Amino acid sequence: MTVLSTEDEGKFLMDIRGEQIGIVTEVDAIEQVAFVDPEPNLTNAWVQSLGFGEAGEDDIQVPADNVVTVTDSELRVDADLSSE
Repeated sequence: MTVLSTEDEGKFLMDIRGEQIGIVTEVDAIEQVAFVDPEPNLTNAWVQSLGFGEAGEDDIQVPADNVVTVTDSELRVDADLSSE
């Protein structure tokens, strides 16, 4: 099981095909949910990468159960979410 932490904020969320879905804006470490902005602009991506962002109304909620790998720069899910 993957464990999410606030250190995952600012990472890219990738689907099973390796396509970028969005950027992690916030992580609820207690509920184990990552909030992902599916359409971040360049400024948002930069702010998120520094760990200063927060979840927005249009963010996708991704439970830790759907995350299969975590690296220094990305979270990868076990599904194709890019069409949602």
